[in-house]
Amino acid sequence: MDNAVIGQFILYMVALIFSLSLHEAMHAWMSNRFGDDLAYHQGRVSLSPVTHVDPIGTLLFPAIAFFTGAPLLGWARPTPVNPLRWREKRKANFWVSLAGILGNLGIAVVVGLIIRALYHAGQIMPHPFAYSIIPADLNSSTMEAVAALLRVFFVTNVGLAIFNLFPIPPLDGSKVLASILPESFGSAIEGIEQYGFILLMLALITGVFGAVFRVVMPLAWEILFVGVA
Repeated sequence: MDNAVIGQFILYMVALIFSLSLHEAMHAWMSNRFGDDLAYHQGRVSLSPVTHVDPIGTLLFPAIAFFTGAPLLGWARPTPVNPLRWREKRKANFWVSLAGILGNLGIAVVVGLIIRALYHAGQIMPHPFAYSIIPADLNSSTMEAVAALLRVFFVTNVGLAIFNLFPIPPLDGSKVLASILPESFGSAIEGIEQYGFILLMLALITGVFGAVFRVVMPLAWEILFVGVA
């Protein structure tokens, strides 16, 4: 295994661990805002990976996906919440569920702004043949590393946001949907939740996620470099 692959793996894991940690910290922070301090007192309103990393979902499965090319299915330790302590429970369920997605979108936006700033400063440029970025000076190892780090953070967080928007239990999108549907749909949603993991695996195996990402990722890069020839 050469050093380039090891370097790519390290960047990949750094971006994933940080992004998943912020995702879960946002759930905890928002739940506390609505009156539930369970996660807050467990130290989950934190970016420290120690409080969020799941050895299987955050480390093992992503590593297997990286080295085998298998579809990535990863997760952090779920944020504990007590809905009985929420004020305005349906509103709280909506915002607590959406908070992690907004956190990942926030990272993607910040990274996108940095990419645009470096582009206008003449340090990086869009890849001419792929949806990616490269250093403007191909001999600059420093800017090559910066471009690689920004690229993996951007792709990881756009991917996490879109993935979690799918309305499949236990993904956040299912809880967002449940919070905006009429309460009469409650029993139907509970019934679907029993088969959530099966539905999730089916979507993964059949390529549903891959098909969506093949549309969303190029679109994200197009939006990032809108107005650039």
